[in-house]
Amino acid sequence: MCKRHLLLSAVAVATFSTPAHADTLREAFVAAYKTNPTLSGAQAGQRAEDENVAIAKADGRPNSGSRFTFQENFLRNSNSFNAPLRQASAGGEFNVPIYSGGRVKNAVRAAKARVVAGQYSLRGTEASLFSNVVAAYMDVMRDEAVVRLNRANVGVLSVNLEATSDRFEIGDLTRTDVAQSESRLEVAKGELESARANLITSKENYIALVGQVPGELQSPPPLPNLPESPDEAVDIALQHNPDLLAAKERSAASEIDIKTAKGAVKPTVEAFAQGSYVNFLNTLGGNVPGVNFVQEQSNAEAGVRMTVPIYQGGRPAAQVRQAQARSGQAYEQLIETERNIIAQTRAAYSSWRASERVIQSSERAVAASALSLEGVRAENSVGNRTILDILNAEQELLNAQVQLVTARRNSYVAGFTLLAAMGRAEARDLGLEGGPLYDPQVNYDRVKNQFYDFQSDPNPEPQATRTVDTPAQTADIEPLPESRESE
Repeated sequence: MCKRHLLLSAVAVATFSTPAHADTLREAFVAAYKTNPTLSGAQAGQRAEDENVAIAKADGRPNSGSRFTFQENFLRNSNSFNAPLRQASAGGEFNVPIYSGGRVKNAVRAAKARVVAGQYSLRGTEASLFSNVVAAYMDVMRDEAVVRLNRANVGVLSVNLEATSDRFEIGDLTRTDVAQSESRLEVAKGELESARANLITSKENYIALVGQVPGELQSPPPLPNLPESPDEAVDIALQHNPDLLAAKERSAASEIDIKTAKGAVKPTVEAFAQGSYVNFLNTLGGNVPGVNFVQEQSNAEAGVRMTVPIYQGGRPAAQVRQAQARSGQAYEQLIETERNIIAQTRAAYSSWRASERVIQSSERAVAASALSLEGVRAENSVGNRTILDILNAEQELLNAQVQLVTARRNSYVAGFTLLAAMGRAEARDLGLEGGPLYDPQVNYDRVKNQFYDFQSDPNPEPQATRTVDTPAQTADIEPLPESRESE
């Protein structure tokens, strides 16, 4: 299987329509891809970048213009006997650039390089969005599990308190045992409320990214083709990470800008043709009787014009130095991006591997804590354990369970972050080919050779959806059991 499509086997290809609720990770991806404003805004920004190629090419194309004038001479010099009272004129010119010192050619090359850089950056935006969707999706699943665990813990502690109170009534336990049980129950209720608040926050973050209310979220598919070592991950990232590829293209464009700036001191050559027509509207020579003046004038010329810069106040040299400095800046930014990607890849790999080990330890801890709790309860029944021992065992089990669901969330998020750093978490990698994906090359091919001055697109309409109509999220749980004191 091609690594470029490493997730196709894990995420089923379906139609591109989405339900009202995104219940699977793939549905969340599709909804975010279609409606997220960060991505649609980046796509619009790339379309704006495409136009720079056509703008740069325009400087090397023929240009023409015309002018029309009507003039009334209200005040004339008294010695100008033949000055006209009014006149109308028209003129036009046509210029064809022949040589521009390489500025047009290099400007087009730089613009093309920046278009490629923008396309890579757009891929990076996709990967970043999908990584955030994965984190939000897993946050909701984790926090729902934590709420359920805390809710179950409150229920258990409520039963414990009632049992402890019954035994206190018959003199089997002390007031201290009752107080300990009551204290743990109230602490557990507070932890439950905190867990509910965290769940609401996760749901709202999910809506902000996906644009839909989360439904009954299903477990995500496993992440295939994760690297065997951090060095392997870094090697892949250095070849395929879109942010790094974009930085390389921007650095290349900045080098071309130096050549463009150097063209300012070179001669330019252009061919031209121009003409004009003037009509004095029978007012020329009106103060000179007996003389018949010609009331129309016209002229036309064509040729080749060469302009040789001699001195421009130091502007060209400053522009070259400026371009050189910006090229140096772009190169340093390239190295910075490379450093960050290496660090991000290694950190994601380490986090993923650590989370996998935490999952294994947590699973064993949950099993051991459950067995320990069962034993402590049995020993308490024969007087070998106290109520506090039971409470501690229950808390240890809860902590192990929460650690397990957190580790599973962290492992999946770290694994997906690792794939994103390796350049393998974009739309085509995620099996979203069930409908049309946005291809920035289509728009670039459409506009790169446009030369008609009056060709424009319709005014844009928002592509992203608003979430103002989504309901405020809640952390729905079963009602707490009523204590005997409230009955």
